[in-house]
Amino acid sequence: MTAPPDTLAPAVDPILLEVIRNKLDGIAQEMELTLVRSAFSVIVKEALDASASLFTLRGEPLAQAVAIPAHLAMLVPMVGAILRDHPIETMRPGDAYLMNDPYDGASHLPDIAVVVPVFVDGRPVALSTALSHHQDVGGMTPASVPTNATEIFQEGVRIPPLRLRRDGVLDPTLIAILKRNVRLPDIFMGDLNAQLACCSIGARRIEELGRAHGVRRLTMMFDALLDHAERMTRKGIEALPDGTYRYGFVLDNDGVDLDRRLHIEVAAIIDGDTVRFDFTGTSAQARGPVNAVPAGALGAGGFALKAILDPHIPSNGGCFRPMNLTLPEASLVNPREPAPVSCRSVTMKGMAAAVLGALRQAAPDKVPADASGELMLVHFGGTDATGRRYITSQLLAGGTGASLEQDGTDVIETDVTNCMNVPAEALELSGPLRVHSLSLVPDSGGAGRQRGGLGCEQRIEILGDDVTMTYRADRHYWAPPGFAEGRSGSLAEGWIDRANGRREVIPSKLVTRVSKGDHITIRTAGGAGYGDPADRLAEARCRDVEDGKVSATAAVSIWGAPAIASASVQKEPTS
Repeated sequence: MTAPPDTLAPAVDPILLEVIRNKLDGIAQEMELTLVRSAFSVIVKEALDASASLFTLRGEPLAQAVAIPAHLAMLVPMVGAILRDHPIETMRPGDAYLMNDPYDGASHLPDIAVVVPVFVDGRPVALSTALSHHQDVGGMTPASVPTNATEIFQEGVRIPPLRLRRDGVLDPTLIAILKRNVRLPDIFMGDLNAQLACCSIGARRIEELGRAHGVRRLTMMFDALLDHAERMTRKGIEALPDGTYRYGFVLDNDGVDLDRRLHIEVAAIIDGDTVRFDFTGTSAQARGPVNAVPAGALGAGGFALKAILDPHIPSNGGCFRPMNLTLPEASLVNPREPAPVSCRSVTMKGMAAAVLGALRQAAPDKVPADASGELMLVHFGGTDATGRRYITSQLLAGGTGASLEQDGTDVIETDVTNCMNVPAEALELSGPLRVHSLSLVPDSGGAGRQRGGLGCEQRIEILGDDVTMTYRADRHYWAPPGFAEGRSGSLAEGWIDRANGRREVIPSKLVTRVSKGDHITIRTAGGAGYGDPADRLAEARCRDVEDGKVSATAAVSIWGAPAIASASVQKEPTS
C-alpha cells in the first residue's frame, strides 16, 4: 500500500483515531501473548509475571497489554533512562536496549526491560518494550528475591541502560557477562529472547501502520490519543470532591527486623482536575529489602486512579499527566542507594491499598473495602539428583474486599501485581515438589453486609534434599480492616512441618533450608467486609454456610443461631 504524503498534516479524524487506538491495544496484546508463550521460566509462562507496552519517542506509554499494572508504570522511568543514555538520534534499525537498575528507574533486579526502536522507511516512530520478571539474576539466594538482604549488592546483577543488540546482532560480551552471573543461563536467555520476539512483533505491526498512514499522520494520532486520555482523566478527577483524604497501611516487617512494623501513610489531595499523592509520614527506609523506589509509587498511584475513573479512558501516558507524587527522601517509598529492594512488591501493594483507602473517602461507592493486600511468593531452588540446577516459584493471592453491592472475590489478584498462581503440574515438573492440596479457607473473608473474598491454602511436600526456600508474604500480623462496620479479613499464615515432627512458624518473610519429607503449608489472607454483618440478607447467610465459605460455628458467632435457623427456613421450597 502506498503511504499518504506526510506533507499534508490533515486534521485527525475521530473515527480513524478510535480505530487506531484499538489497533494499538491489539498490538500490545499480541506482544503480551508472544512474550508469555515464548518464555522458558515458570514465573513468566505460568504466573504471567511479564508485561508488554508501546511507547512514543518522548518516552510516554502509548498502548499497554492487559498485564501487570506495576510493570506498565515502571517502564516509564526505565524507558526514560534508556532514552537519556541512548538518544533516539543514535538508535538504528535492529537495535535493542535493556536495563534493570532500581536506582536508575527500575524497581528490583529480576525485572529486566527490553526496548526496541521502531523505524518506518528509516524514520523513528515509536518504541516497542517488554518487561519480564526473570527467574534468577544472581545474588545470595536462588530466584534473586532474598528476604534478608541488607544492601542491593546481595540481590543480583545490576544492569545500567545498555545496548543489547546493534544492527540485529546481540552484544556477545554483554551476553557472556549476564550468563555468567545467573544460576540458570539457558532459562535466562530463553526469557530474554522471548522479550526480543515480543518487541519484534510490536515493531512489525507499527511499521505496517506507518506505511499505511504515513509517519507524520500516525505520530499526530499518537499525540491525539495521549491528549484525549489526559482530558478524560482530568474530567474524572474533577468530578470527585476536592479535599485531602488520608489512609494508612501497616507492613508486617522488613524481612530483617522481624518484630518491627512499618507504616505507609498517604494523603490524596484532590484539587480541581489534578490529584497529588503525598506519602509524608511513611516509615524511614528499612534495613531489609521491602524498600520501594519511586517507580513503585508511580505504579500504585496510577493503578488506583485508573481503577476508580471511567473504564473507557485509554490506558496510555495521558492518564499520568494529572497525577503528582510527594515521596520523602530516605523513606520506605524513596530509599537511598544501596538500600535493598528485592521484596518491594509488598510495599507497592501497601501503597496501592493506602491510595485506594484514601480515595474511598472521596468515592465510597467506587472503592471496595481493603483486599488481602498480599501476593504470597515462595521460591524453591537447588540441585537435583542429576546435578542439574533448578529454580521454581509459586504465587498465591488472597481475597478481595467486599464492595457496596457485591461480596469480595475469592483468591484473585486485584491491584498492581496482577499475576496467576502456578498450576500443580507445572510446579511439580519444575522442581522436586509434590502439591498435596489447594483449597479455599473457610471463614477467611471478613463478615459484612457484603462478605470479603476468601484466601486459599496450599500444602506442598519437599521431595529433594537441601532445598533453599524463600518465602515472601505479608498480612501475617495486620489484617485487612473492614469498612462501614464490616469486619476484618483473616490473617495470612504459614508453617513448615519438618520430617522429624517439629513445626516451625513462618514469620511473613523467611529464607531457610528444607529437605525431603518436610511439608509447607501456606494460607493467604481474606478480604475485608463492607457494611454491618447484621444487615446481610438471610438468603446470603444461608448460602455462605451451604457453600462452606462460612462455617456453622462462625455463622452462629456472627449472626446467632436463631438467625441461621431462620435463614434455613426461608430457603425451604414452598408447595
